[in-house]
Amino acid sequence: MDMSDIKPGASTPMPAPQEDKSGGERWHELVGAIGAEIAMPLTTALERVHALTSSGQIDRAGLRALREEVESARRAGMIAQQLARFASGRLRQSHERLSLAETLKTVLNHRRREIEARGIHLEPQLKPAEVIVDASLLFSLLNTVLDWALSHARSQIEFGIDLKTWPAHAHLVCSFAHRPADELDEGAAAEPAPDLDSLTWRLIEQTAWAMGLPLARAVDAGHITLGLEFPRTVHDDMEGLSTIELDEGPAASVNSKPLAGSQVLVVASRREMRVRLRDAIRHMGLIVDLVASVEEAADFCREGLPHAIVVESILRGERLKALRAEIGTEVPELPFIEITEEGGGFEMSGFGGTSMARVGRDAIESALPSVLMFELSKAL
Repeated sequence: MDMSDIKPGASTPMPAPQEDKSGGERWHELVGAIGAEIAMPLTTALERVHALTSSGQIDRAGLRALREEVESARRAGMIAQQLARFASGRLRQSHERLSLAETLKTVLNHRRREIEARGIHLEPQLKPAEVIVDASLLFSLLNTVLDWALSHARSQIEFGIDLKTWPAHAHLVCSFAHRPADELDEGAAAEPAPDLDSLTWRLIEQTAWAMGLPLARAVDAGHITLGLEFPRTVHDDMEGLSTIELDEGPAASVNSKPLAGSQVLVVASRREMRVRLRDAIRHMGLIVDLVASVEEAADFCREGLPHAIVVESILRGERLKALRAEIGTEVPELPFIEITEEGGGFEMSGFGGTSMARVGRDAIESALPSVLMFELSKAL
């Protein structure tokens, strides 16, 4: 990738969300956008349900479309919750020294199945760079950038990481074409796609602003390039960082929800158990999907891996063992949490994916949220 595609002066810097317009006007527009992104897919889904009611039939393609429409509305609702979290002003950041390239590789590897299912080819060119950021926010930001790119890219997404010489900042670039190759014309006006400023883009803006990362976007004849700069990049001339600098912010609050937006798959044969597990972690801001068997879990994972899987112990067997082994070849650290039939205790997993975390049935409400938080954090 040519890293000169997006530089100050060649792109459009994104202003801090609080500065581009009055707070009331900004939030009025944002609420309207949230309503539209939830209402549009639900309206289409409702029309599909009406057709199903009239005909009594729905084919596989229609069922898939219905699921995608409901999923789209749900994701819009989750983004709205994440935006509200930023607006609350109670977000705690714990700064750590992280490898930007390795973190991005982890995100891309975790979502490889979803990327391949969409027919998208990835071309990462990642130079090593260490940055000082909040780990969960970086994980969330990179996933959101990928979400945004996947929603617009036609065939290929390029990721690049380079180091600016002055100032010595890491620079991450994501580039893709939002129009088919045969429609790209050097003389065409550089007009953005009409839906580039989606809720997903608003979440990118808010996350980057909260992390103090300059953000820019360039549109050039059907090509879109996003750039993120990391002012706190580790380099030879950088002075030592104090403990306070590496772990700052007010005390954690329930409203911080550091892993909000992570996806958890619950696998339980009994409906009452699925509902109980869902309700136990509902407050964490997670995307929770429910299936009734290991076979359904395997089908779900073919289209994209969740960030954690919670499974009741009565479903343990060779099929679950095979699913764990299959997933482990791609994402060795993906957390599995077993819900045992008896007991009020719990235990964390070992490192390296060699064991499952376990939570007793009597401790679901009291222990599962904490165990899940630990396992998800460990997997970042």
